[in-house]
Amino acid sequence: MNIKSCRPLAGWVVFIVFLFLFFSSPAKSENIQTEINPINTINPTHSYAAQGIVLDPERQFQFAEHYFQKDEYYRAIGEYERFIYFFPLSNKVELARYKIGLSFLKGEQYKEAIQAFNALIEDYKNTEYALKSYLKISKAYVLLKRYDMALTSIKNLITIAPDQEIRDEAYYQGGWVYLEMGLWEKAQKYFEKISYQNREKYNLSQILMGLDRKLPLKRKNPTTAGMLSIMPGAGHLYCERKRDALISFLLNGAMIYAAYGAFDHDLDVLGGIITFFELGFYSGNIYSAVSSTH
Repeated sequence: MNIKSCRPLAGWVVFIVFLFLFFSSPAKSENIQTEINPINTINPTHSYAAQGIVLDPERQFQFAEHYFQKDEYYRAIGEYERFIYFFPLSNKVELARYKIGLSFLKGEQYKEAIQAFNALIEDYKNTEYALKSYLKISKAYVLLKRYDMALTSIKNLITIAPDQEIRDEAYYQGGWVYLEMGLWEKAQKYFEKISYQNREKYNLSQILMGLDRKLPLKRKNPTTAGMLSIMPGAGHLYCERKRDALISFLLNGAMIYAAYGAFDHDLDVLGGIITFFELGFYSGNIYSAVSSTH
């Protein structure tokens, strides 16, 4: 073959090899693929082109809120967790974690709620939702009948509260914890620590009025009430139960007078029967007076 006639063929071979190497380069292939199917790496939304699904932070959060408002708390927890996973830098992550705790609380999973709120406090310290978490932890412990732990959470909040508004809310909730425990005087002390500007907000006038009616009874001595009840009605009068005092005095007085009259007219059997029933009323008068002190 003539060498001159082979030169054009050789040129074409070299050109084809060059094109093959150029287009098979990984970097170039990647660039071409990027041009064909660009992905915005700056946009925080997550795109799944194959399925046609786009996760937007606001829509995802509202979807979780939708379940929460419908009282579907376990589904809400899942959606809040999905939001936190895909958008960890969102300014709503703390709120989402707080709503997870609320969802557990409203779903009656009290131990899980306490864990969620404690974790939030650990990570966010003294932020708005961290401070609110102390109150929710206290509520969860009350529902578990662990009043000592409920009060511990309240006292911790009072210690670190940055302003009077939060302290007042803590005193208010602490007062109700003491009421749950039947400790009226301690409840009253907590309610009285609420600042004057917030007393109307918590309707304290009605609460303290109710406590004032109950506290005198709590200070009555059962032994004193029993001793005074030797005179029918006196024990009830000591406990400020005037109506019961009058009924006890009249009933026992009438039975004693009837028994005396029967014996005075030599009706011993009738007198004995009346005396027997009067002993029951008389002992009942003493027992009722003693019980009134509690």
